[in-house]
Amino acid sequence: MRRYGKHTDEDDIRARPNRKGNRPRTNIRPKHEDAAEGMVLTVDRGRLTCLVEDRVVLAMKARELGRKAAVVGDRVALVGDLSGKKDTLARIVRIEPRDSVLRRTADDDDPYERVVVANADQLAIVTALADPEPRPRLIDRCLVAAFDGGLEPLLVMTKSDLAPPDELLELYGALDIPYVVTSREELESGDAADRVREQLDGRITAFVGHSGVGKTTLVNALVPADRRRTTGHVNAVTGRGRHTTTSALALPLSDDEGWVIDTPGVRSFGLHHVDPSRVIHAFPDLEPGTEGCPRACSHDEPDCALDQWVADGHADPQRLYSLRRLLATRERREGD
Repeated sequence: MRRYGKHTDEDDIRARPNRKGNRPRTNIRPKHEDAAEGMVLTVDRGRLTCLVEDRVVLAMKARELGRKAAVVGDRVALVGDLSGKKDTLARIVRIEPRDSVLRRTADDDDPYERVVVANADQLAIVTALADPEPRPRLIDRCLVAAFDGGLEPLLVMTKSDLAPPDELLELYGALDIPYVVTSREELESGDAADRVREQLDGRITAFVGHSGVGKTTLVNALVPADRRRTTGHVNAVTGRGRHTTTSALALPLSDDEGWVIDTPGVRSFGLHHVDPSRVIHAFPDLEPGTEGCPRACSHDEPDCALDQWVADGHADPQRLYSLRRLLATRERREGD
C-alpha cells in the first residue's frame, strides 16, 4: 500500500525527530589538514607519548582509526592540545605510511603478527658471547625479520672478555653484516658506546636481543641522559636473563645524530608472518639466479636453479648456504 501519492513533496514527508538531540551520523570524516606532525616515542596502555617539534605530548588514538594501532617509530598527525603540559591530551588522527616494519609473532604457529617498531633504518641484534651463551637460531630469525621488513642488520657482540667472537663471526661472515665486538670493561669506560655510535650516526636503530645480553646496558651507555631502564642479571640455573625492559622506547642520540629504540628482551621470535620468497631480496648476488627456478621454489630443493648459478661461479657457495640456513629458521624453533 502506497503511503504517499505519485507526486510527493518534501514538505509532505514526516521526518522522525532525533530523540538524543545529537547530530546525525555521517561517513564523511574530517581531513585534519591542519594536524601537526609527530613521532611516537612509546606506548603505554592506550596512551602514546609523541614528540611534536621539541615538545613531548601525551596522546590517544582517534576512534576513526579503528583497530589500526600506532607503534614506536610511527609518524603520526595530531590535533587537540599540543602544549605538552601536565594533564593535557592530544588525539592521533592519522598514521602516515611506513617505510619499514619490524614484525614478529609469539610463535611460528601463531597467526597474529605484532608490529614491534616502525620506520627504523637498522636492526641492531645484540648477543652475548657468553653468560648467556649465543643463540644462533634466534639471531637467524632476527635477520630474517630484518630482511623481510626492510631494515639493515647490525650484529653487536657483548662480553668478549668471557669468550672470543671468532666462531660467531665465521658463521655470519658470508652475509657481510657489519658488526661491533665489545667487552664489559669497554661498556663501563664508554669506549664500546663510542664504537657502536659510529654505526648509528643519522639513523633510527632498533635494538633487539634476548634477556641478559647487555642490550639495555648498552642503550644506557649510548643515551646517558636516560636512566629509566634498569639492568638485570643472568639466572645461574637457567642461563637466561631477567626482563628489565617492558615496553619499546625511542631515545634521541646526542646532537640529533639519530635515534635508538630499546625493545623488550625476547625469548622467542616467531616468523609465521614472513613470506620466504621475500628473504631472497637480501641476497642481490643470488637473486638473479632464481629466474630459472620452478614456480614457488623454496630455494632448497633438487631442481633449484641457485645450485647451478653458484656452480657457474656467479656467487660464493657460502652465501647460498647462509640463505638456506635463514630460510630453514622458519621451519624450526630457536632451541632446535
